[in-house]
Amino acid sequence: MRAAIYARVSTDMQTTQNQLLELRDYCERRGWAVTKEYVDDGYTGSAASRPALDDLLRDAKRGRFDLLVVWKLDRISRSLRNLLLLLDDLQHSGVSFASITEGIDLTTPGGRFMAHLLGALSEYEKQIIVQRVRLGLQRARKEGKRLGRPCADVSDADLRAVAHLSLREAAVHLKVSKSAVSKWRRTGRAA
Repeated sequence: MRAAIYARVSTDMQTTQNQLLELRDYCERRGWAVTKEYVDDGYTGSAASRPALDDLLRDAKRGRFDLLVVWKLDRISRSLRNLLLLLDDLQHSGVSFASITEGIDLTTPGGRFMAHLLGALSEYEKQIIVQRVRLGLQRARKEGKRLGRPCADVSDADLRAVAHLSLREAAVHLKVSKSAVSKWRRTGRAA
């Protein structure tokens, strides 16, 4: 199996060497050939985009390795949502995943079970957020608050003045979106 290794530290004062040594040893014990090591030095785990991680995802889509190995889940992501999105991207690319500290190895039935548990927790978290947002919107409506974007202050005369311009130019001139200008032109009137 062709394995890729990912290591990350948050500050330049830290080192990835301890992670890399353990990751190389782990892969060697399992007979996995390490094709490339991706290292992000001085990047936070909460950032969804990092130079080495972005390279890793591009290489995964190109089929350059079969398995991604990390030392610990928080090295690849500090956000459960970002982690699950990343795992989904890897799965769609045909790449498995292993985190040696937590014992998550998606090449095994137990590891896949752990991934399903993580997915269930993420879905639960998402549903709780949706429920809170809906309750907040209901409350705001009951209090008589107007929801959504404020209406643009554009008159029919303003629209006639920019009728000769392209959608983009008219939108810039009126300080509104292109879709708003397009809608007003179709209906023949400003909001």
